[in-house]
Amino acid sequence: MFKPFLAVLAAVVISGCSTIPEEKQDERDPLQSLNRPVYDFNMDVLDKYILRPVTVGYVAVTPQPVRNSIVNFTTNLLTPTDAINAGLQGKPSSMGVNAARFLVNSTVGIFGLFDVASSLGLKHHDEDFGQTLGVWGMGDGAYIMLPVMGPTTARNLAGDVVDNYVMPEIALSTPETIAVFTLRAIEARASLMAQEKLLEESLDPYIFMKDIYFQRQLYELYDGNPPIKEEPTDFDEDFLENL
Repeated sequence: MFKPFLAVLAAVVISGCSTIPEEKQDERDPLQSLNRPVYDFNMDVLDKYILRPVTVGYVAVTPQPVRNSIVNFTTNLLTPTDAINAGLQGKPSSMGVNAARFLVNSTVGIFGLFDVASSLGLKHHDEDFGQTLGVWGMGDGAYIMLPVMGPTTARNLAGDVVDNYVMPEIALSTPETIAVFTLRAIEARASLMAQEKLLEESLDPYIFMKDIYFQRQLYELYDGNPPIKEEPTDFDEDFLENL
């Protein structure tokens, strides 16, 4: 099923790469010729006419306490996946905390509607299979802009297949999985409302979003402590001494 799609994808990429200005080429983004039209479609059609209006209406009619409970509930549903990934990454402490969170919030928190665990000092550790693959040494792979789903990488796309379609299917039906995804997407879009101007005012919104995406992935992969790269010193020391 995927072979014809991959053949078309390869043809588009090969024919389109030569049209990318040299200054905009990015080794992380070999599919840019395909990604940019998808980005434009996502932003100019899907977001403008569907996702943003739905999100604005949702925020307007849904009280904040109810929204908080929805976020708590959907996060709690995926906490077992976080626990499994933490274990696969060799983080027994994070695995234990996530498992305890699920137990507490599913019972005392009434099926996860209330985040009782956080008040007990059990902080949620967000771990996905894309991060697991990264910990195992797999590189990001190509940057990919997907219709509806938005930015990802080859590694994270493979991770999402495991996280969103394999593990949840054990407990959730397909309609329930879609409902959870939809609620999380709307809440994620609502959280970005305040940052809309940053994107709109950037010189190249596509590149801006890509850079932010990679920064976030690096931050998550290293649990908030990404390695700091030392900048090369290209200046002339003799010049400084003569100042």
